Amino acid sequence: MKLTIIILSFLGLGTIMVGCSALGTSPSKERIDKYKSSKNYNLKEEKFENRLPNIVDEMMDRNFTFGSIFNFFKSHPNRKPEKLLPEIKPDLASFLEPSKELKSIWFGHSTILLNMDSKIILVDPVFSKAASPVSFAVQRFQPPVLKLEELPKVDYILISHDHYDHLDMESIKFFKEKDIKFITPLGVGAHLEGWGISKEKIIERDWWQGAEFEGIKFIATPSQHFSGRGLMDRCKTLWASWVLQSENHNIYFSGDSGYDTHFKDIGDKYGPFDVAFIENGQYNEKWEEVHLLPKQSIQAYKDLRAKKYFPIHWGMFVLSMHTWNEPMQEIFKLSENNEVNLVVPKIGQIVNLSNDFTNEFWWRD
Repeated sequence: MKLTIIILSFLGLGTIMVGCSALGTSPSKERIDKYKSSKNYNLKEEKFENRLPNIVDEMMDRNFTFGSIFNFFKSHPNRKPEKLLPEIKPDLASFLEPSKELKSIWFGHSTILLNMDSKIILVDPVFSKAASPVSFAVQRFQPPVLKLEELPKVDYILISHDHYDHLDMESIKFFKEKDIKFITPLGVGAHLEGWGISKEKIIERDWWQGAEFEGIKFIATPSQHFSGRGLMDRCKTLWASWVLQSENHNIYFSGDSGYDTHFKDIGDKYGPFDVAFIENGQYNEKWEEVHLLPKQSIQAYKDLRAKKYFPIHWGMFVLSMHTWNEPMQEIFKLSENNEVNLVVPKIGQIVNLSNDFTNEFWWRD
């Protein structure tokens, strides 16, 4: 668990004073009726659950103490960079040039823009000032390298789950009049509809279910995490990782997840992957049930049988107590003896994932 999620839930109460739209919309009875037969849905408790059903509740009970909250808010050195991180304003003409190669632009944290077989896919878009229901909490390190208005035409928006650092109301609302399909885990579409996205544009999937559009398969796969944007909606929507497949590419996006058997299951069923976008950041041993520690992320990479490891979930928000650059320092240290092919670009840098990549170790500056 990110202790931050509990804190953000309380901050969410403040939005009641100015409007509740950022908290999202709970799934309706009609929507629940459509997915209550899901193997991941607990009918008695009316919530989604992990393979290990009680793992999140036990973690929450263990961590929701005065001492834990105090420790989160007390000063921890270097949690935020002292200066702006290096970034590259991407040449979108180059990014959009038609080819069979896979290209990416990382915006920090878990927001990725992909050019996959000339289709543009935006993953977990967060372009707001803060990953929070209130603008003064969990502010980003620096403005996005591209404004929403500067993005190229997006064909698909892919969402992993409904936490604020992955599902941003203002970013979603920007696209409500665009010709885009929104692909989400079960229940998350309720938030989108509440923000003005028409039902026809929303595709929801359970774990191991897929949808195919224009030669690209989007397959929802398991993760070990939880969901919720307020105090009363924990696990009311599903969380997922995603597999994206086309004639030319096979990629994996972890979303948020603790380590469990699902990584090997996914690797066995859909691997090997050309590249795996795996979270490595905002971790802590106290909440390893829902976020990977660096050593665990290396094991996940091996389980997935991926050729390249692209670390995400770091480099833009303070959601844990470690220093801002510790995730990369640790993962590179571990990679030396584990034959891990790491891809760590600067923010905004266009990466041709079909080719070899040379890291510049820019986070050491």
